This record gives sequence, structure tokens and C-alpha cells, in this order.
Amino acid sequence: MLKRNNTVVTEFILLGLTDRAELQPVLFVVFLVIYLVTVIGNVSMILLIRSDSKLHTPMYFFLSHLSFVDLCYTTNVSPQMLMLSHFLSEKKTITFAGCFTQCYIFIALLLTEFYMLAAMAYDRYVAICNPLRYSTKMSRCICICLVTFPYVYGFSDGLLQAILTFRLNFCRSNVINHFYCADPPLIKLSCSDTYVKEHAMLISAGFNLSNSLSIILVSYTFIIAAIFRIKSAEGRHKAFSTCGSHMMAVTLFYGTLFCMYVRPPTDKTVEESKIIAVFYTFVSPLLNPLIYSLRNKDVKQALKNVLRRNTVTKMELPPVSSKS
Repeated sequence: MLKRNNTVVTEFILLGLTDRAELQPVLFVVFLVIYLVTVIGNVSMILLIRSDSKLHTPMYFFLSHLSFVDLCYTTNVSPQMLMLSHFLSEKKTITFAGCFTQCYIFIALLLTEFYMLAAMAYDRYVAICNPLRYSTKMSRCICICLVTFPYVYGFSDGLLQAILTFRLNFCRSNVINHFYCADPPLIKLSCSDTYVKEHAMLISAGFNLSNSLSIILVSYTFIIAAIFRIKSAEGRHKAFSTCGSHMMAVTLFYGTLFCMYVRPPTDKTVEESKIIAVFYTFVSPLLNPLIYSLRNKDVKQALKNVLRRNTVTKMELPPVSSKS
């Protein structure tokens, strides 16, 4: 049971990104626009992949799930921050149950994205290094298993981490120095022994970051070696182009997370983590559909086909006759 001065804590107060009143309306508009563009981009990517039969391949199967995770990831934080007017209202509260749920889903989706990106790297490794056995090694059954594991593992480890966090006693304060219920600032609020939780967080973050990133780096080591063995410049360019988008997404996502979760929480790191969190909570889900669509000829062609079909359909519709 969470207590503060012998009183049960039923809610937390989120301080948000900044306490400067003149920046609140501007930040509200900026993050609202970012969220709307993120939703439109990721939903469009999912629908486009489902609607075009040419995109029904393992690579785009994983990409549609990455878009789904990004969509859930940003939706877990953004509406609560924006709809409850966290930028525009002085009362920035979240219930204990809501804070637990948000923390749990956030960690779960974070871990899910780790291994989803790793699965995408393995897919590219098989496609480039073993093209003749690609259909066998990346069968539908294997693809489903590679997609299912990140969800199952992410939500299992996420639940453990969230339970360890909310078993702590928060008797010092219920004010969270963040814009969502994140682990590091919650640990700083606790007046109980945080040794187990801190080490569990560091071990989980270190293991999952290094493990998933190792899969990606090993895959790309073999991929790069295979690409340099390709004699034609056109073949090398095509191989690099299929991997470039994924590497950009990986660099952006992992770079910011290493800065936040692989060090013990202090007042300084918690304050810095708010800025870092903006990148992997808002910027990464926003840029992923743009990175994959702008650098991918198949996606751009599929989008043109959809737009062309819609245009033709509208032109073929008979005019609505007016009754006199």
C-alpha cells in the first residue's frame, strides 16, 4: 500500500516538460501536431501494407507490426498528456491505477520494439545472405513466431518491472518530475529500499538493450560482408537501400535509450531523461513511417497505386442526378 504521511496515495502529480507558463500553449500545439502526424503516418503504413498484395512479404509484415507498436507506444503517453490538458492546466494528476498501467504498457512496448527491430534485422540478413533459402527460412510460421516472441516477452518482463516499481513506498512525495509515469523518477520518490528495483531495472535494460542490439549488429556484420562481395555497383546499392531505413530507425531508437536506462536515477539524470524521452516517445514513432516510406521504392509505388485506384474510382462514379 502506498502511503504519504500516513495517508494512502491515490494519485500522482506530473510536472510535465517545463513549468514555464509562456511555453505551455506552444508545447501543447507542437505535441498535438506531432501526435496527429504520428497516428496518420503509422495507421497509413499499416493499411497500405495490408491493402497491397506486393507488400505481403516478411519484411513488410514486420514493418506493419513495428508501426503498430509505435502507434500504441505514443498513444500510451500522448492523449493522457494532451487530453487532460497537462500543458494547459495547473492540476496535472494521474491515478495510481492509471500510473501503474501507463508505466507497465510503456516498458512492455519498449521491450517489444527492441526485439521487433532485431527480428527485422534477422529478416534482412536472411534475404541478403541466404536469398535462395529465404522462403524456407522466413516461412509464415517462422514469421509469426518471430513477431509473437517480442510481444510475449515484452509484456511479461514489463509486468515484472512495473510490479517491482509499485511495490515501493512513496511516502516522500507524489510529485513525478516527468510528463509520464517513468521508472527513474518514480524510484526517486520512494522512501523504501530501492536496491532490488534499481538493479532489476539496470539488469533488464542492460540485458535487453545489449542482447537485441547484438542480434542487429551481428546480422548487419554478415550483411555488410555479403554486400561487399556483390560485384555490380547496382546490386550493392540495392542491398544497401533495403537496410538503410532500418539502420536509421535503430540508431535513433537505441541511441536515446542508452542515455536513459543504463545509469542509476539521480536528480540530474531524471531531469535530463525528460528531454531524452521526447525523442523515443514522440520523435522516433513520428519518423519511422517517414523513414521507411521515403526511402523505400515499394512503399512509394504502393502508395501511388492506392491513390491512382481512388482517383479512377471517383472518375468512374456516375453523376448524382438532381430531382426537379
